[in-house]
Formats: sequence, C-alpha cells, structure tokens
Amino acid sequence: MAQLAASSLALPANPQDKRAVTVQTRPRTRFAPSPNGLLHLGHAYAAIVAHDLARARGGEFLLRIEDIDGTRSRADLVPEIIADLEWLGLTWDGSVVFQSQRLASYAAAGEKLMAMGLLYPCTCTRAEVAFAAQDVGPDGPIYPGTCRGKTAPPGAAVAWRIDMARASDLAGPLWWEDELAGRKLAGPEAFGDIVLLRKEAPASYHLAATLDDAEQGVTLVTRGADLLRASHVHRLLQALLDLPVPIWHHHPLIIEADGRKLAKRRGSPALADLRRAGEDGARLAAALRDRVLPAGLSFGEGVERSA
Repeated sequence: MAQLAASSLALPANPQDKRAVTVQTRPRTRFAPSPNGLLHLGHAYAAIVAHDLARARGGEFLLRIEDIDGTRSRADLVPEIIADLEWLGLTWDGSVVFQSQRLASYAAAGEKLMAMGLLYPCTCTRAEVAFAAQDVGPDGPIYPGTCRGKTAPPGAAVAWRIDMARASDLAGPLWWEDELAGRKLAGPEAFGDIVLLRKEAPASYHLAATLDDAEQGVTLVTRGADLLRASHVHRLLQALLDLPVPIWHHHPLIIEADGRKLAKRRGSPALADLRRAGEDGARLAAALRDRVLPAGLSFGEGVERSA
C-alpha cells in the first residue's frame, strides 16, 4: 500500500491556533467503526490504512467503537468487529474505547459552547428542515434558521444547533493539513447551523469524533475521502474548544461500478461472512494493501448518490 513514508509536514505558526501539530514522526492513528452493521471491504481497507501508517512510522494504532447511534448501535456486533480485525491480522494498542463511556465529555463540551452563546435549541423535525431548506450543504439540506433566536417550549424535545456564522467569526480564519489533499482553508459555513447535540443521541458525529480524537491523543486522523468535508467542521470545533490539531489522511474509498461507496445499508458483502466461509483474512489484507479488488469494485472518491 502506498503513502507509508514518515510524514514530513511541518506546520508554520498560525495566529488563530496556538496548539497546531508541528512534526509527526511517531503518529497515533485510530479505526473507529460504528456497531450498526457488519464490517465490509471498505472498513477493512480503512482499518489497514490506519494500522499500517502507524506501524510503518513507529506509532500507535487505536480501536474505538462509536456506539452512541441510538437504537441502531448493537452491542452484539462488537465481538464481530473485533473478530474481523483479528482475522485480517491487525493488532491495536491499549484497550478498546467505547463512545458510550464518554457521554460526560460530550455534555461538558456542549455546556461550554452554550456558555459561549454558540448553541441554540431547535425543535424542527428532519422533514420540516427538508421542506423549508433552500440550499443543500455537505451534510444535506442547510437549516434555514427557523429556531434561531427563539426559546424552546418547556419540556420540548430539542436538538442543539451551532450558530455557524457566529462561531466562524469568533474562531477567525483557520486551516488544516491533509497528507494527500494538502493544505485546506476551513470553510465550515457551507454546512449551515448543524446539530451538535442530537435529540436521539448524546452528540453528533462531528462533536463526538472531534472530542474523542483529542482525548485519545490522535495525531493523524485517517478516514475515507467522503469525510474530508467534515474536517472543516472539526477544525472549527478544535479552535472553539481549545483542542490540539491533528494532521489528516483522507484515503480513497472502495466504490461500486455505479460510483457509490460500499455501505452496510445496501448489503455490501460482510467480512464476517467471508471469515465464516473459511477465507484467509491475511491473504485478503495483503490484496487490499496491493489495491487488488474483486470484480466490479475500484478505488475512487465514492460520491454518495440517491438510491
């Protein structure tokens, strides 16, 4: 697999950020699957990229289970995830971390952002947002600001949205580095006022992942190219919450013939099925490292399209 040389990125001083990562020689990476479905080849490749980058540079590879996705998270799938990774020949450092054990951290961050006047309660449903939205951003319909400046009725189920314009003004200009995509100027405004604390879960992906990476000391965030856009929001949250800034590595995705990335919800072949069928996990991992894929699959950006 390519791109395993020691990182030579050295970030110059940024007046808006006193905690930028300088030079990485022994990175700490992570693989962070959600137990809402069985792992597939795309997950295997993501785990191998993170694992191999850490091992090749004398660093550490961590495993985190992102299990706060409401009723979709299934505890019975965690042993399957671990068995799949072991079958591929991957090892990790330290204990497995579960997001469900870190709820206090998400609540504390939310309280800090509220105290800064950057969050407001929202009672809108997804259907109402989709109906009222006039533009679409990286996360879907851009929230039109229906609840901004309003007070939620007592006892109402609310989500907490970030006032993106105000937050961006407070943070000032920000940038971040990606080992493959280069330097990026952060543009979180394109997302609009996204939800950070959800009605049905303790925190959004954006908030939880940013806090978890900081808490675990992750210095090289490896994930698929489809999440490159999310880094604009994560960079903003790091500035607002005074968190250390990692370097990113957004690798290509494994995509189907129609250009869509592999997905649990579309029934992409599961690693567990291959494992139980007696296939050689180490051999599969070697093929992925050599970028050899089954017929009908290829590497690409993996643009999501409507089904």
